[in-house]
This record gives sequence, structure tokens and C-alpha cells, in this order.
Amino acid sequence: MNALVPLPVLLPLCVTGLKLVIGPRLHRFQRFISLAVLGAVLVLSVLLMVAADRHGPLSVHLGDFAPPVGITLVADRLSGLMLTVSSAVTLLVLVYSLGQGMADRDDQAPVGVFHPAYLILVAGVSCTFLAGDLVNLYVGFEIMLVASFVLLTIGGTATRIRAGSTYVIISLFSSVLFLVAIAMTYAVAGTVNFAQLAGRLQEVPIGVRTLLEAMLLTVFAIKAAVFPLAAWLPDSYPTAPAPVTAVFAGLLTKVGVYSMLRTQTLLFPGHRLGDLLMLAALASMAVGILGAVAQTDLKRVLSFTLISHIGYMVFGIGLAGRGSISGAIVYVAHHITVQTTLFLVAGLIERRDGTTELTRLGGLAKSAPLLAVLFFVPAMNLAGIPPLSGFIGKLGLMRAGVDAGGDWAWALVAGSAATSLLTLYVMAKVWNLAFWRDAPPGAEAEGVVLESAEDDEPGDDEDAEGAGAAGGAGGAGESGSGKATGSGSGLPVPAGAVVSAGFLGQSITTTRRLPWPMLAATGVAVALGLSYTVLGGPLTTFTQAAATELLARTPYIEAVLGR
Repeated sequence: MNALVPLPVLLPLCVTGLKLVIGPRLHRFQRFISLAVLGAVLVLSVLLMVAADRHGPLSVHLGDFAPPVGITLVADRLSGLMLTVSSAVTLLVLVYSLGQGMADRDDQAPVGVFHPAYLILVAGVSCTFLAGDLVNLYVGFEIMLVASFVLLTIGGTATRIRAGSTYVIISLFSSVLFLVAIAMTYAVAGTVNFAQLAGRLQEVPIGVRTLLEAMLLTVFAIKAAVFPLAAWLPDSYPTAPAPVTAVFAGLLTKVGVYSMLRTQTLLFPGHRLGDLLMLAALASMAVGILGAVAQTDLKRVLSFTLISHIGYMVFGIGLAGRGSISGAIVYVAHHITVQTTLFLVAGLIERRDGTTELTRLGGLAKSAPLLAVLFFVPAMNLAGIPPLSGFIGKLGLMRAGVDAGGDWAWALVAGSAATSLLTLYVMAKVWNLAFWRDAPPGAEAEGVVLESAEDDEPGDDEDAEGAGAAGGAGGAGESGSGKATGSGSGLPVPAGAVVSAGFLGQSITTTRRLPWPMLAATGVAVALGLSYTVLGGPLTTFTQAAATELLARTPYIEAVLGR
């Protein structure tokens, strides 16, 4: 079974090489092998999770080089669960993107660009979850960074280039800080292997150890968008195509949370910085949810709720008890799925009505009842309405806070309750504006071009040419009036018409009839979120065992070092 551990990383990378050789040809075959490899990764992830639960952590030393020389990959309960959830979500998002026609909407941005970048992203996420040392954790982050920039800027509009540049600059800063932390760790401990560091760091002077802990926490807090290091997120994620935004918001920030969980329990037991983490958790909850209350665009609302709910996970890590770690793991799995689902629904709304601006939406509960259901269920799940999985995770965290006692713990319990109520208010606000009230005058959006020349710099539209058949991925650009204007003409665009959208000539038009793969993928994502409620008992038992294993540290160390 140990031989299966590297496959979630290697399979997407190998298929990426095949896709680059194929290039923009054989679109159907490219789609098939993308779905096949992500399906295989999902199956492998489930097998690794079950094996780690039954037999303990699995480890493999690539090339049979023992630590600290070799590359070590480890699958325990935590990484197995994260792999399973992330694999399921990335598979669903790929199906959604295929339905949206994202990958082949333009001859200059073909399947040969999107699919390899997406598979590289999946490989980077898997590498991060399986990494058994700091260097390979860094490598996983960098793989994700490269793929993320391609996916964020796909389409080449000025808005996306600006947002992608901000994302890359922040990520590069965190990468440099991460490299410095790795170098300092190696200098004081002579290794970067997690299992070896678990013992050697305890012999390092307390001041040096605290400095290393603070540096690593800063790196991971940037990745996880923990306040005050989250300012980059609301402006970066909403500009990307809907499938990209969904997988970024649902998954990539949780990679930072996972890294915090791994290093805080394995390398820095005792948590000298626990109070600082709880302060950051409380600030993230408050600032994130108040930001969401102030927004009128659905994508920005969801981006701010993302920051807010990261605070719940950091709350659990800061308390550092068995119950709080278990609650944090439940909440990570829940939030990956629910947040991804909500962004997929936002993409459906944009695809149908040409905007996610709440002031220009209305009447969707009557005109699109299926879409209303697909939003309502995960929205209530995010708000933590009993008995949904959001409630299970929040209840576990709040019970752990009550059991821990202390000023910070009680403050976080109160903050968690207030944030949950405000999340319910925000979701009710979205429901009332977009779904329940009557549609505002002039809201008809059939044939709106979602990515128009207004996304680019003035003058770009003068040389634009027609791009081909309609129907691509939802983009970020919106017309100021709610009606489409093409190539700077200022005139509505008829349904099904296409108008050049600047840099790569990509054009997307809305349609009342949503592609069935998009609806099916979103529906399965909703069902996956509900399955955490149905399987709440086994899930909680599993996460409690994972938390016990993390805090014990011995099973992980013995699996890697063989003693």
C-alpha cells in the first residue's frame, strides 16, 4: 500500500506531459484523460485514507534514500481526508468547467492550456498534503503558484492580469520568507524532515524555536488568508472564471490551514503562540464577516465570508486540544466543499443573468427554482443551521472552547456565535435580493457578453475581431447598465451573438438554459456537502482519531523513521 502514496502527485504530472505533447488537438481525448486521471486520484485518495485509518500512517522514501537525504511522502488520517475531499472537489470543478466550455472557447486559449495547468495545480495540492519535509512542502506551494497564475489570468483581460499580478507578488513574498525559514531550520537542526524535526527542535533554544514558529505561521497565514494578511484575496479571486474561483476559494486557502495544522502539532507542541493565533482567528471572523455585510456583489460577499470562516479553523488550531483539532478538521472538510459549491452557483447565476451584482438580480426563486435550491442548501450549511455539517463543525469548536476556558477561549466562543449569526444574515440578504424579490426593471440579460472590451484598456476594442461560436466560461467583466455592449458599441447584443473581448478575443454570452454538466456538477457538490451531515457520526469519529494521532506525534515519527 505504501507504493500508492506518490501516485496522487505523479499521475497528474505524467498526464500533463502527455497533454503538452498532444497540444491543442484531440479535444475529446484531452477531456477524457483529464477526467480519468482525476477520477483515479480520487480512488487512490480514498484507498490511502482507509489504509491510514486501519493501519496507521503510510510513508515512502523516493529512491529508497532515507531521511534527511531522500524525499519523504507520508499519508496519515489528516492527509488522507484532505486528499479525498480535494480530489472530489477538483473532479467536480473540472466537470463544471467542461460544461461551461471554458477550455476550448478560443483557438488561442485551447484545451492545451487550461487542462495542463489544472492538473499541475492538482499535483501541487497533493504534494503539499503528502509532503514529509519542509522542502517538499515548499515545492508543493510553488507548483500551485505557477499553475494558479496561469489559471487566474486565463483570458488575458486587464482586470485578470492586475489581479493575478497582485496574487503572484504576495505569493512570492511568502515564498521568500518560507525559504528563509527553511534555511534557518536546517541551520539549527541539520534536517528539514518533519519526523526528525519533531525531536530536534525541542533541543533548540526557545527563542530560536519561537522565531521559526512565527516565520512559518506567517507564511501559512498568507496562504490561508488569515487577517491581517488577507487583503489580497477579495480583489484576486472574483476576477477569475467561475470554475477557477471556485477551486481557489474552496481549496487553496485550506492548504495553508493544513500546513498550520501539520507544523503546529508535529513541530511546535506547546503552542507558545497560541494566544496570537486566537487573536488572529477572532480578527479574521470579525473583519471578514463585516466586510461581507458591506458588499453588494455575490462573488465579493463569498470572498469575505471565506476570510471570516478561516477564523474558525485557526480557532481550533490555537486551542490545540483534541476536541478543537477535531473540530477544525471537520470544518476544513466542510468548508472546502461548501465554499466551492457557492462559487459554482455564483458562476451559474452569472452565466444566466450576466452579473453577480445583487442590486441587478431578482426573481430567481421563481424563474430558476433549481438554481435557488442549489444556492439555498449550501448557504444554510455555511451559516451553520442544524443539523448540517457547518453546525457540526462549529459546535465541536465551541464546545472545545468552553471546555478549555480562559479569556481568549470565551471570546472566541462568543465571536464564533456572532459570526455564525451574521453569516446567516448575509446569506438571507443574498437570498432576498437575488432570489426572493421581484426582478428589477431592465434585469433581462439574455445574450449579455460577460467578457467585453471594457475589461481591457481603452482602445483595445478598436482592433477586436469576432471570436467564433458562443458559450464559454463565465468571466469577471460586467456592463455598467446590466445590458451587454459589444466592442464598445454601447448597443445590446442579441442572444447567441459573440463579440470580441480584447486580448485573446474570447467572448461569452449568457443563456437562460444552463449546460447540464454545470448543473450536475453543482448538484453533486451540494450532495457531497449534505453527505457530511448524514455521515456526521463516522466523520467526527475519524477526525477525533486524526486529532489524537496528530497530538501524539509518535505514530507519524515511527512510520517515517521506522522506530
